[in-house]
Amino acid sequence: MLRPASSYRALRDGFRWNLPPRLNMARQACFDRAAAEPGGLALIDLTGETRVDLSFGDLAGMAHGLARHLAGAGVGPGDRVAVFRTQSPWTAAAHLAVWQLGAISVPLFKLFGPDALRVRLGDSGARHVVCDAEGAGALGGLSLPLHVPEDLTLERAPFPIADTGPEDPAVLIYTSGTTGAPKGALHGHLVLTGHLPGVEVSHDYLGQPGDCLWTPADWAWIGGLFDVLMPGLALGVPVVAARLPKFTSAACLKVIRAGTVRNVFFPPTALKMLRADGVRLPGLRSVASGGEPLGAQMLDWGRGAFGLTINEFYGQTECNMVASSCAGLFVTRPGCIGRAVPGFELAVLDDTGQPVADAEGEVAVARGAASMMLGYWQNAAATAEKFRGDWMLTGDRGIWDGPDLRFVGREDDVISSAGYRIGPSEIEDCLIRHASVSMAAVVGKPCALRGQAVVAYVVLSPGHTGDEALAQALKAHVGRNLSHHLTPREVTFVDSLPMTVTGKIIRRALKARAMAEAGDADDALDEGKTP
Repeated sequence: MLRPASSYRALRDGFRWNLPPRLNMARQACFDRAAAEPGGLALIDLTGETRVDLSFGDLAGMAHGLARHLAGAGVGPGDRVAVFRTQSPWTAAAHLAVWQLGAISVPLFKLFGPDALRVRLGDSGARHVVCDAEGAGALGGLSLPLHVPEDLTLERAPFPIADTGPEDPAVLIYTSGTTGAPKGALHGHLVLTGHLPGVEVSHDYLGQPGDCLWTPADWAWIGGLFDVLMPGLALGVPVVAARLPKFTSAACLKVIRAGTVRNVFFPPTALKMLRADGVRLPGLRSVASGGEPLGAQMLDWGRGAFGLTINEFYGQTECNMVASSCAGLFVTRPGCIGRAVPGFELAVLDDTGQPVADAEGEVAVARGAASMMLGYWQNAAATAEKFRGDWMLTGDRGIWDGPDLRFVGREDDVISSAGYRIGPSEIEDCLIRHASVSMAAVVGKPCALRGQAVVAYVVLSPGHTGDEALAQALKAHVGRNLSHHLTPREVTFVDSLPMTVTGKIIRRALKARAMAEAGDADDALDEGKTP
């Protein structure tokens, strides 16, 4: 665990990675603690009608039993085993059991449809699937062995643990596909160690007495599995397992109360829904968020709603938790995604690939970071494209603001309009400061005059009606608070925004819509019509 320091600089300067030559994440997350403190609280299970507390000894026994069963079914080192489950104790045990065997777990989201499942199972070459009864029904048409732990009689006596090293493959996590076809990011057993510093600082030194961790994010994603579940276990912080097929403020509050939760990772979409519902939730010790920048309005709301400052963090499936805010160490600034987490080196690269200190460029992470992928699964070309020299490219635009990294937008989200390079984030932040706006997304629309025009798609807060007067008011709001060149040329009111299952705006869908709208307008003009 990190030792509290007098300053962020002291924390970074005093940090050293401690990677032993032999490392297995099953030991790190559960088995070592189960041996030392078998009765320690590991998981709080809220997936049934009543709360069930499970100790590290309980969880270790489940994993040992499942590992013995999988080994008997032929699973061995290097084999890929899909875990097609949502939050539950058996989900945690399944990953531990796979790692225990030296095999590679492949987390899959329960809401994936048949095509998404076939793509990931086929690409990974998974030989077995650990699922629940519902998942077994969804996978019934595939010729793969399905293992439902709840239906098995498992002997829970200790089972041998594979002798693995830090860079031996352990988990294959597919990207959410916001910028193209999903790719499998292969991580080694060191990936959990790589997440710990960022998780700790994003929760103002997670691991304090009474801490209890939960997220509505599914454990099939890196944000649920390695920002919450496994770090919580490794740090001895109880983790809540709860099924929320659909996030609602009422369901969220119920989980927090029933699980005595004190620390939450909220995706930005969840925070926006809580804000829209007027939720106030004192009593939490820390709230962390990542995936999309929050902006000043959301941070201000969080201080009132939670009585604390939300810590934003940054990373991606290929290399996660590389930057974070930490209100316990330094003042959080709106629009910034924090500072480099201890143990990580970040840079903003110019077009020649050189780090720059005072100009916008692409955010990059130095090779060798502990949470960095080993590479894309069976895709050497894509792996090579992800790196430039000693740096892993993120595809995100940023600029340094003192020691803080200010997020500009995705490389392919930057709008080129009338000679300006415009990032959508600050415009979206400005729009949601308006009382009428619940959510907003900004993209570029093809424009003969400007190259691209800034356009906004807006979801309204309850009680507001989208009309021309409100559209003009929102444009004036942006012009008044930001700049004329950042003012959306068009404001379109929509019922919802396209989102990935991890709560990120699918900008390519909005870009396609904007492209189609621009084409329709051109067609109308060609026909002498008014668009």
